[in-house]
Amino acid sequence: MNDKIFMQGTEEETEFMPIIPLNEEDADNELQSIPDELPILPLRNTVLFPGVVIPITVGRDKSIKAVMDSYKTDKLIGVVAQKDSTIEEPTISDIEAIGTIAKIIKLIKMPDGGTTIIIQGRRRFQIVEITSEDPYFKAKINSLQEDVIANDPDFNIMVSSIKDLAAQIVGLSPNLPSEAAIILKNIENPSFLIHFVGSNLNCDLKKKQQLLEINNLKERAELLLSLMHTELQYAELKNKVTNKTRAELDKQQREYFLQQQLKAIKDELGGDNVAEVKDMSKKAENKKWPASAKEMFKKGIEKLERMHPSTPDYSVVYNHLDLLLDLPWEEYTEDSYDIRKAKKILDKDHYGMDKIKERILEYLAVLKLKGDMKSPILCFVGPPGIGKTSLGKSIASAINRKYIRLSLGGLHDESEIRGHRKTYIGAMPGRIIQSIRKAQSSNPVIILDEIDKVGSDHRGDPSSALLEVLDPEQNNSFYDNYLELEYDLSKVLFIATANNINNIQPALRDRLEIIDLSGYAVEEKIEIAKQHLIPKQKQMHGLEKNNLKINDTVLQKIISDYTRESGVRELDRLLAGIMRFEAKELVMKGKIKPTISNGDVEKILGRAKYSNDIYKMSNMPGVTVGLAWTYVGGDILFIEAQLSEGKGELKLTGNLGNVMKESASTAFTWIQTNAKKIGISDTGIFNSNNVHIHIPEGAVPKDGPSAGITMMTALASAFTGKKVKSYLAMTGEITLRGQVLPVGGIKEKVLAAKRSGIKEIIMCWQNQKDVEEINPKFISGISFHYVKTMQQVLEIALN
Repeated sequence: MNDKIFMQGTEEETEFMPIIPLNEEDADNELQSIPDELPILPLRNTVLFPGVVIPITVGRDKSIKAVMDSYKTDKLIGVVAQKDSTIEEPTISDIEAIGTIAKIIKLIKMPDGGTTIIIQGRRRFQIVEITSEDPYFKAKINSLQEDVIANDPDFNIMVSSIKDLAAQIVGLSPNLPSEAAIILKNIENPSFLIHFVGSNLNCDLKKKQQLLEINNLKERAELLLSLMHTELQYAELKNKVTNKTRAELDKQQREYFLQQQLKAIKDELGGDNVAEVKDMSKKAENKKWPASAKEMFKKGIEKLERMHPSTPDYSVVYNHLDLLLDLPWEEYTEDSYDIRKAKKILDKDHYGMDKIKERILEYLAVLKLKGDMKSPILCFVGPPGIGKTSLGKSIASAINRKYIRLSLGGLHDESEIRGHRKTYIGAMPGRIIQSIRKAQSSNPVIILDEIDKVGSDHRGDPSSALLEVLDPEQNNSFYDNYLELEYDLSKVLFIATANNINNIQPALRDRLEIIDLSGYAVEEKIEIAKQHLIPKQKQMHGLEKNNLKINDTVLQKIISDYTRESGVRELDRLLAGIMRFEAKELVMKGKIKPTISNGDVEKILGRAKYSNDIYKMSNMPGVTVGLAWTYVGGDILFIEAQLSEGKGELKLTGNLGNVMKESASTAFTWIQTNAKKIGISDTGIFNSNNVHIHIPEGAVPKDGPSAGITMMTALASAFTGKKVKSYLAMTGEITLRGQVLPVGGIKEKVLAAKRSGIKEIIMCWQNQKDVEEINPKFISGISFHYVKTMQQVLEIALN
């Protein structure tokens, strides 16, 4: 237990104790004989002054022993202050040298076993020598006499000022009775007045000890006045704060009373939203969001509190606040910077696609080095069925982010992106904000699927609304009409997918980082089937426990004879058909063959849909094989030219576009101009015959300049009567001067030629770089002829 001072109260309590002063002169007469040696009682948290009476609870064993021994004899004890009040067992160096001789007036045994004494300070003393430390401190002392000051006007003024200041402090302390000021004024002894006021002053212990140690009473009065001025300023400030706080409390009590009345009125009306509002406010306390969102939420809550739940606007305000709370403001998932792990995940989920994988790994590498960067806006362009959308999910998994897919195909309303204004009935935030709310992360991977199929009508142009979303310089402040606040989308990794880049608005296309994805070669499809499609279909059809195998030769037959696609969707459906057949066999017969043969494929899938024999059947003058690029990838097309008697007219059929018709006219003009060079001696043939160019599959629209050399070769073959070389295809644009120009979509066209059994391809010399980007093993068996002029084309193509 500690030595505690009963007179010490809390800060809210008075600093002055209204103790009736004793006659100090009587005390002096009583202490004419003071022993040279006294027990010493160390006190903490207080300093005892002569004449002052205080109660003390004694707890330390040494202190109790000293008090008991003194009480049994002359009841005198030396009281000194501890230098450090936190020390439990003070040593000689821990106590002050000057203290006060005290007389124990009363000793009380408390019910809890403690001892309380009431002591009165009598005279100051100084420790000369410590004579004993056990069982308690004993010391030789030197009694200090008080100076007597007589007829000193300055001192008298000081004493009067002390009384006035004390009265002011008492007046400012609401917990002190007004009688305390009267008692202070009636103290006649200046020394006792100084000691009494100093003892009850709310100041630092060291200041009180300094006051006790001053021998000159006038100097002691000067220090006391200084301390009292400080105390008065503190009391005035405290009183000011107390009055202000009381006024605020009165206001709060008034508001509380009115709120209770309002609650009672709401209960009578039959509705109460207190629980909902309280729940929302509680959620908002720990919400991490920007100041603008916090301010809007605060205003919304205040508005909601004043509304009755049955009013129409209540649900509007409530839903808006609910959205504010649900959005993951400034909440981000931690990216995985393990490049090797990311590469492993990408390779596991998708075969090939090296360009995209390298771009994602580059992004991760920069993010790891820099720590923060604006996310790129990627756009995967390629034919259907090659895995553009599923690749986005793999990217999210590789970098440890949430995955969101937005299908934009057929989107017409701009509000689907920006949201509706919340005043409309059934208003909702845009799909971007909805998706982020669902993902609970501000840095997900968002797949904008089929961005090339976004429409526009009287309701707005969604592709124009996407301009802000997909601009790294603007999307850090994306504005949603429903949210009515700016939201930061700069950390979102947007990945768009498209089949035809030409259908994307130019301004939107300018914001995208285009990554071209070509179709798969036969070899790639075989690997995809073995690694992904066959295991998936076996699992879907309950055959994962059966050791059913399809070797590479059979897979190649399925791909070549039953599919004509850049992707693998049709292949996946064919494999599903095989698995269904095997599942039926297993159920009916109890067992199945371990491997699928070519004969089994024909039995299950029927006769082959496609054949390379068409080139032998069409090997006649005027027929040429061209290479085309379509939205589903590369394809081959036949171009037929036929002469008939007439007046030299050119007829074009096959659902051709304007560009393709102009290419045919250019080819015909070049043939007429260079007739003798290509072996046409009778130039009158052009005036006596009509020319008809037809491209089969007339229901399919066709356009573009890449069939220029193909139509020119068909015309030359028709006019010269020479056949075009078998298993030869070509692609390239032509000019009136006989030049061959480069075209696009080379990889898709070459792979389509490979699938169709083509052995030779003619193209512009400037397209050689595109061919070199294709894996050589995917185009083995094909010879390439790179030409600059149409004359070179005819030398290679015509037999």
